[in-house]
Amino acid sequence: MAEQDTPGLTDLFASRRYFRKFQGIMAHMFRVAGVMEAEGQLRRDEVKILTRYASALTFTFRALSHKYLLVGRDTGRFFGKLDIDARYSGFPAAEEIKTMANDAQQAARHLEQMPSEDDLKSEMVGVILGERKIPSKLQFALSQRLYYEELLKGDLFWANNDPEITWLGNTDDRRQFLLSWAVYDSQFNLPVIYMMELEDSGKTTLPKDQRRWPEVQAHLMAQAMGGLKLVTIAKGFDEDFDDLHPKRLRRFHVGPMYSAAYTKQPGPLSQVLSQARAPEGQDWALVWTEERLESERVIEERDGWFSTVEREIFALDPFAGRGADTGATGTERSIILPQRPYQVLEELDPRGFGAVRKFVVSAQGRVLRY
Repeated sequence: MAEQDTPGLTDLFASRRYFRKFQGIMAHMFRVAGVMEAEGQLRRDEVKILTRYASALTFTFRALSHKYLLVGRDTGRFFGKLDIDARYSGFPAAEEIKTMANDAQQAARHLEQMPSEDDLKSEMVGVILGERKIPSKLQFALSQRLYYEELLKGDLFWANNDPEITWLGNTDDRRQFLLSWAVYDSQFNLPVIYMMELEDSGKTTLPKDQRRWPEVQAHLMAQAMGGLKLVTIAKGFDEDFDDLHPKRLRRFHVGPMYSAAYTKQPGPLSQVLSQARAPEGQDWALVWTEERLESERVIEERDGWFSTVEREIFALDPFAGRGADTGATGTERSIILPQRPYQVLEELDPRGFGAVRKFVVSAQGRVLRY
């Protein structure tokens, strides 16, 4: 990503509005997941996974909001600026997430060396009443303490979020599992969530297998790159683990986020937000994409002289040769946006949005599917 594509927010109020916007969007995502579950598009275990990552993103934005609480103000030692990807994703730049992970490793040490929150507030009162000036340096110190405290709580969305496993049941003497993992894609500055359903025919159940489980985790994280097609990831996994059989693989790209106040992406959504002229808090749209790859059938291949192994044959999208390009069984795009931008979107009716699932946030905060 070019340097000019990740400008820094150096205005204090703009930074705070940016984080409030994102925290509000994540709250709406919980409601979207509920709507999709009610419509049968997501199972309860899948909703739990998606909402867990949405919560982690919320905690990440909260931590960054503390770190940059005084952005643009002269605090004596750190002016600071929040780098965001204004040209594509609208999310914070991946370097912000990587730096946050490094800070988390040293959070406890920093907190030991800092005054307590009560002491800092007491000093602030003394500066305000005694010196009659804004205690910027003390405010900065408190903001950094709150930042490190948030990091120490954990449960944030990191650059790499290792695989977790959920047991789904047994069928034909095989155990079924749902694996989930996520990354913050450094190429596109977007959170990306993966889910894989598989069958386990090994002697030891996968979560308790001290050999296979670490190997599976390392394999999946090494392949968690947005540029790789799902069929490439699934086939590689299928070939590397003879007794694990991937039946369904999905990838969710969360974003881009559009906002006339903060982003400069080309395309019809930017035009929609520009014409909507929505008030603060309603000037946004979030797009996400789900790629899906499903096993169509199983074949047997020779493995040595006397044995065979199962291999999955994956179904690719048959329409207009798109499957060969996308490496997926299907791709669905969705968008969530407030009522006013949605009305402008319907009026302009830009090409390509007819097949996009639309979730609209009402003035009361309800999410409706259109």
